[in-house]
Amino acid sequence: MLTPSFIVERLPALQSSDFRNLWLGQIISAAGSQMQVAALHWQIYVLTGSPLALGGIGLVRILPIICFSLLGGVAADTFDRRRTLLITQSLMTLVALILGILALTGTTTLPALYICTALGAAAIAFDNPARQSLIPSLVPKEHLPNAYAISSTGFQVATIVGPVLAGLIIGRVGLAWAYIANAVSFLAVITALLFLRYRQEPRTAEQTASGFSWESLKEGIAFVRSTPILVATMTLDFWATFFSSAMALLPIFAKDILKVGAEGFGWLSACPAIGSLVSGITLTFLPPIRRQGLVLLWSVFLYGIATIGFGLSQSIWLAGFFLAATGATDTVSTVIRQTVRQTVTPDHLRGRMVSVSMLFFMGGPQLGELEAGLVAKWYGAVASVVSGGIACTVIAAGLALRWRWLPRFTVSDLPDKPS
Repeated sequence: MLTPSFIVERLPALQSSDFRNLWLGQIISAAGSQMQVAALHWQIYVLTGSPLALGGIGLVRILPIICFSLLGGVAADTFDRRRTLLITQSLMTLVALILGILALTGTTTLPALYICTALGAAAIAFDNPARQSLIPSLVPKEHLPNAYAISSTGFQVATIVGPVLAGLIIGRVGLAWAYIANAVSFLAVITALLFLRYRQEPRTAEQTASGFSWESLKEGIAFVRSTPILVATMTLDFWATFFSSAMALLPIFAKDILKVGAEGFGWLSACPAIGSLVSGITLTFLPPIRRQGLVLLWSVFLYGIATIGFGLSQSIWLAGFFLAATGATDTVSTVIRQTVRQTVTPDHLRGRMVSVSMLFFMGGPQLGELEAGLVAKWYGAVASVVSGGIACTVIAAGLALRWRWLPRFTVSDLPDKPS
């Protein structure tokens, strides 16, 4: 039971009403977004029957991220982050409504799905830097690791609920209603944003003067390049997820290999989030991880092992277990990466730091979906997933050897964050 003393002792980030309300709104909205992701993958495979078309959705998502994410970071550091989020959330609501209308009228085509996906990704390019940069403004610095653990747990709850609901809706009501439900879900986070009471940290005259400019963009890139732990975590993030992106091929496993249909597809899509939820809850109640570098490397290595296990699975139960393991290990690495990055980055650079990191943490899995689709087309889905898992383990071991300081890294090694 969430009594006041329990919140203070175990969930201190929830003492902030702004963080608490936004967190609840994001859980509802994220559940809707995960419904849409599952619905898109299922609809594309039903329309085309092509692994390459499934992989193409990753390319369509990442191109707008590449084009706009750096601008999104500058915008997050220049304009009011709450207002930026209100605009991006409204645009994503519109995209969901368009997808729903197309499905209801039977006019959906593959190019239309790709265009809508690209529009949504362009909004995310501005939404993600503003949202991640906002969290440190809502909680005290000492509560930041707890805030990210809680955020991860909430997101995983949404990622469990979303695909399961999508599978049920697709199987029993119709695919269009998964998109429409997502559009409605955005109202929760929009409402929370409207009632935020936080005030953005004041900018110095020099920071304000740089504004939305090329110099401002170069400042953010230079900061990331000059900070070894940011370079290391982003590189690890990209290559691990590039070679170990199995989610895009789930419709193939559900329909053709495991033969469990749309509802089974929904449950399989939720399994990584189930593992992530268990991992996130565990991290929420444990003391902060001390040897962050070593745990980060091990979590990525085990993520690759779990991916191999999934690719070789012949039953839905075994496949679900290994997918849950991928989610659990990924959550550990995510919480470590987010905490380290936000701790080392001053507030006036957070948006730009997140925008650069987006190229890695979104570019890896999205381009990885294209890579997975190509390998699946040539050698089959099982070979694609297993080879990707093997590559992930090799990457983790190789980077540990290249950056020998990384296994010994701890947050206490970081200098005090500049103001």
